[in-house]
Amino acid sequence: MFVKLIVAVVLGGVTFAMTHQPGYAVWVFVIAVAVAFVLEGVRVVPQQSAFVVERFGRYHATLEPGLNFIVPLFDRVAYRHSLKEVPLDVPEQVCITKDNTQLGVDGILYYQVTDPRLASYGSSNYVAAISQLAQTTLRSEIGKMELDKTFESRDEINRQIVASLDEAGRNWGIKVLRYEIKSLTPPEAILRSMQQQITAEREKRALIAKSEGERQQEINVADGEKQASVLRSEGEKQAAINKAQGDATAIRVIAEANAAAVRAVAEAIGDKGGMDAANLKVAQQYVEAFAQLAKTSNTLIIPANAADIGGFIATAMTVLDKTRQGQAAAKA
Repeated sequence: MFVKLIVAVVLGGVTFAMTHQPGYAVWVFVIAVAVAFVLEGVRVVPQQSAFVVERFGRYHATLEPGLNFIVPLFDRVAYRHSLKEVPLDVPEQVCITKDNTQLGVDGILYYQVTDPRLASYGSSNYVAAISQLAQTTLRSEIGKMELDKTFESRDEINRQIVASLDEAGRNWGIKVLRYEIKSLTPPEAILRSMQQQITAEREKRALIAKSEGERQQEINVADGEKQASVLRSEGEKQAAINKAQGDATAIRVIAEANAAAVRAVAEAIGDKGGMDAANLKVAQQYVEAFAQLAKTSNTLIIPANAADIGGFIATAMTVLDKTRQGQAAAKA
């Protein structure tokens, strides 16, 4: 404001020097002072921003977004704060784990100013304060865990850091929204050991998978052979049963046919002229059989009375006659 008043005085002096009329110089001075007061008294605050106004060096008010007015020479905008979410890169630091292993850790922090007054007067530099607090809290959380556990517990570490920073940030007028670990870097020797462990674990899983596959293959082959043997034996059993049933049926059919033939012969003999026909048939078959003797073998065994056909037929007819008498007795 003082610079603007000096500019107003200079303009009034220049006007008087050029016109040599005090009235014009006074008017120019008054207009310049009025413009200076307007420029100093009107403040336009952007959206998502807040201005802290001091009056005579003491906190007076916080200007909200939009058009605001202050009293020149008495009030001044001492602090300007952005109310947007701000990312803050936390530098990498070396932490010591519970099993005494060095671990390089860096992350990123997201915070937001919620109280412009506390952000102005609660800490001389709240950005440096939360950055340093994030680093110390991170070292503390990493020191509670072993190396392998740190890689699995990123979310837990992030939550603990956010809880600690949010509690401390209340006195600084800021709210810590979240913290994310960007990288965990163990020493080179630890990295090589971890790589060897991972390789060995993968080879172990591959061998186990291969052995399981071979085992399952052998089980499947044995099961297939077992089922094939069972089916084969079932087939052989069924074939034997079918053959036996077929043979039994054939024997029964042959027996029934022979019985029918015998009954037919018996009935034929019992009819009129049947005995004469039987004598003729027997004589005919005897002659045919005797005629075939010399065709089948050089050695012949013939009865002593081979020429006595009549005697042979009489013997056969005697047998038939006894058979017929037996049937007649059975019917009676």
